[in-house]
Order: sequence, then structure tokens, then C-alpha cells
Amino acid sequence: MVSLSNIVNALPSDETWGPPTTTDALVDGVPYAPYSKGDKLGRMADWTSEGKDREGRGGRQQYNRNYRDQQVYGAGTSSLFAVQIAEDESSFSVVDNTRTSTKTRGFGRGGGTVFRGRGRGVRDQRGGRGTFQRVGGRGGQQNTYYDNRGGRGGRGRRFGWKDYDKPQRNRDSSVNIKPDWQMLEEIDFNRLAKLNLETSNGEDIESYGFLYYYDRSYDKPPVKNTERKLNVVDRAAYNVTTSQDPIIHELAEKDEATIFATDSILSMLMCAPRSVYSWDIVITRQGDRIFLDKRDGSALDMVSVNENAADAPLEASEGNKDSINFPGALALEATFINHNFVNQTVMESDTSKFEMPQENPFYNPSEETEPLASKAYKYRRFDLSLEKDENPLHLIVRTELDAVMKNNISGDDQLLTVKALNEFDHKAQGSGGALDWRTKLTSQRGAVVATEMKNNSCKLARWTVQSILARADVMKLGFVSRTSPKLNDRHVILGVVGYDPRKFAEQMNLNLNNGWGIVRTIVDMVRGMKDGKYVLVKDPNKSLLRLYEVPAGTFEEAEGEEEEIQDGEGE
Repeated sequence: MVSLSNIVNALPSDETWGPPTTTDALVDGVPYAPYSKGDKLGRMADWTSEGKDREGRGGRQQYNRNYRDQQVYGAGTSSLFAVQIAEDESSFSVVDNTRTSTKTRGFGRGGGTVFRGRGRGVRDQRGGRGTFQRVGGRGGQQNTYYDNRGGRGGRGRRFGWKDYDKPQRNRDSSVNIKPDWQMLEEIDFNRLAKLNLETSNGEDIESYGFLYYYDRSYDKPPVKNTERKLNVVDRAAYNVTTSQDPIIHELAEKDEATIFATDSILSMLMCAPRSVYSWDIVITRQGDRIFLDKRDGSALDMVSVNENAADAPLEASEGNKDSINFPGALALEATFINHNFVNQTVMESDTSKFEMPQENPFYNPSEETEPLASKAYKYRRFDLSLEKDENPLHLIVRTELDAVMKNNISGDDQLLTVKALNEFDHKAQGSGGALDWRTKLTSQRGAVVATEMKNNSCKLARWTVQSILARADVMKLGFVSRTSPKLNDRHVILGVVGYDPRKFAEQMNLNLNNGWGIVRTIVDMVRGMKDGKYVLVKDPNKSLLRLYEVPAGTFEEAEGEEEEIQDGEGE
């Protein structure tokens, strides 16, 4: 018999008891994985699950996604003891002799949102009261070939399928951020969406230019195969930035306001939370005065296409082989269309036009070879003051009007803004699921407009804000399409629809008080800083704004180089 004393003597000498602990991961020379008592034992080996899962949709990527969220105990790899729910029904199938259609509704190739480069428009420096920037013209339209792969043929694409698993697409900033720029503020769009400032409708200070009467025949739906072609109408139109506007300089010297801007710049700032592509605004503080400017050829001058679409146009680096459907090419095409559409839809007559009190401040007939376009500039003042402000805070914005027409009932003159939406190819990648305008515009106009509100939310919001700032009575939206998807320099006008800008803003869920709150917030940031030059940049890949302090001579050197190049070409 074994005595009790022998058992006690056989115990280990340390204070612990039980099996000895060891760091060795071997049991009799066989490796094992750490095991928790809370785990449930599953299969020791399963030779069928991997091959079965890989044969489904997605292949290895689908298999990895199914198992990437499993909790791991110990070694950091998938647990060997994880219980997999057996699917005994997987081998069971039902025989169905009924015929099923193999046709699928294709929407073109898939892809994500990308916008690279800034896409400079065609600029023409002319004389006048200084050197002003011209807009429009034939604008670099190219006759290139169209690749129709992925249209009707192919299986198409289901929107939203695996969108969460797509790689992050990197876009380029609208302006090159230099190392000597100092970032002062970073503002998230979620913060901007919560701002609110009630402002009056504003007051007119001065008005310049003239307006031709709108041709109402464009409002009638065209007869089949008799669409009107969009013609190239060369007229002198200007897009002068704030600091180069002589009228704004005069108003600033009279201390008429503290903040000065144009409707194009101000609308972009007010609709910032809707923007996807990168843009930038140059802010200059001179004492108590603040000027909101744009750079020559900036993204603010271009008209984007399907910026807010879930399947926005792709660049060549992202697999897009249709060179005429790149984001930059589409923006240049849309800018070209808008310039010519306004000039074509008015009835030019020296005896029948709406004259403003003063002439166009940018036109010099002795130096211009083209007649002046129908354009009126109204300088309007808005009060952005708060109750806590000691001194009133006013903003003066230069607004633009495009045409005028008689009211059908009262016969009064109604002021118009005229814009154009363009269709490039409803089957191509980047169309955003748009309908065919030629067949649906007359019968399903509401659906067409609703789709454009979704795919071009930022662009339409900016046009609506510009119309409201100018106190326009009607905003005319034209629908322009290519004569052929292969040609981006030939277009037809399919129809024109008029909207009340304020009611249109309600349909788009556009809150102007939120826009004024954004403007007041940015202005307060700049007012709290020293005199100098600042740049507000929309991040190309994130929903936020960044405010940079830049050297005083920034952007002026580039403009000087461009002038020297133009002088050299003229010689």
C-alpha cells in the first residue's frame, strides 16, 4: 500500500497545484491551437465547406468576406473549433421545367465616382474697362469616336451590388496645395448642414446691361424628327471675378457693404454640402472688407455632369474607354451647351429689348468684334447681421439674368434665367440610370426631372440659388441631347420647361437659410483672422472644407505668366 506520507512527498514543491503550465505549443510533438472552454467543438476537419463556398458568386473574395468577421481566440487565425452550421439542404434541388427568360435589364458597365483634373475651359482675354474674362465660344469640342461596349450587350449592372466592397477612388484637388500653405480650419459637411440664418430677400442697388425677349416657340414640344439643332452663336459674354469688377470696386469705396461676391461663387458656397467634386474659393481680407474670388479657369466656371450620381462618369485611369465621356470632357461640353443655348433661345432685336438703367460695364465696342450677348447684371445687397452684432454686416452680390418675357395674363415683364441640362448617352457608364429623353421627356417629364435632381443635385441647386438671388420670376430649364452618342459637338434641343425658382427649391429640399448660415460662418472665421489671402478648398475625397492661409502673391504669378505667353503668341 502507498502511504499518505509518500503521496505528500510526491507533490511539487511550489505553491501551485494541478497540471504543470508550459508555454510549449506541442503535445507529444503535435502542435495544437489555443482553446477556450467557452467554445463549442465543431468539425475536426471539413474538406467540403471551402470548395462549396468558393463556387458561389464572388469566388475567393466572397469566401473571405463570409469568414472575415469570425471571432478568433488565441492565435489570431480562424479558430479550428468554430462551429459551422451544416446546410444539409444544399444538396437538395427542385426540378423546374418552366422556361425562364434570360434577358436582364442592363445599365452599362459598373464603376464608382471619380473626377481627376480641373478641366480648364476656353478663355479669351478682351478689353473693356480693364481685362475681363470671356466665357463660351466653340470651346474645344472634339469629334472623337465612341465605344459602345457595355450598352445593350452584356449582362449589365445592378446598382448597389457590391458597392460597399469597391476600392476607394482618389480624385485630384481643384488646386495644388503647396507646402507653404497653412491650414487654419477644417469643417465637416455635417456641421454645415445644421447651420441656419434667416435673411431678407435683399434690395437692388444698381442694374447694368440689357435683355432680349425669350422665344416662346421653344416651350412647345417638338414634333417627332423635327428637333431644333443647337447652333453656335458667338456673342460677347463675361464671367469676371469679384475683385476685377469695377462696379464692385466703386461700391466698396463707398462702404456700401462688408462682403462682396458674385452669384456663381456665392451659390457654390451655399450649396457646399451637396458638392462631390473638388472646388476652391479665394478669400481676400482688406481691413473690414472681404472679397470672395475665383481663379481663372477654376472648377466654378465649369458645368459638371452627373456629379451626384451613384455611378458617376469615370476617368480613363478607372477603366473608362470613352474619351468623350470623361468628367472633364463632359463638363466642357455642358459649359459649351449652356453658353450657346441662352443665346439661341432669345429673339435679338434692337427695337424690342429690355434696357437696364446703365450699360454693360465690361463691354468695349471699339475692341470687340462680336455683338453683346443678352445679359443683365443686378448688384443686390443682403443683410447678414445678427442681434449681437454692434455694426450691421451686409453682403453685395453681382447677380445675372438671361432674358425677359411677357406674362400671359397681366402682360408684365418677367425676368428669366436660362439654363440647359444635357444628355450624353443614357446607356453609357455614368448616366446614373437616366431615362431616354427622346421617348420619355414628353410622356414622363416628372420622372426625367426627378432623375436629374438626383444625379445633378449640386448643379441644379446652384442654378436655383442664383435665380433666387437675382429675384428671377422664372427659371427656364432646357433639355439638350447629342444627335448621336458618338458625337459630342452636335446637339438638338428636345424641350424647355419653366419653373418658379422658389417652388423648385422646395421640390429639391433646398434650404436657403442653411446656405446663408454657411456664408456667415465662413465670413466670421475670416473676420477673426488678420488681413491677407485665404483659400477655401473642398476636399476631393471627403465631405469637408479646409481653409488655408496663403502668401499674398499666390495665383498672381501664374496669371502674369499666362499674360506673357499670350503677348508672345500675339507677336
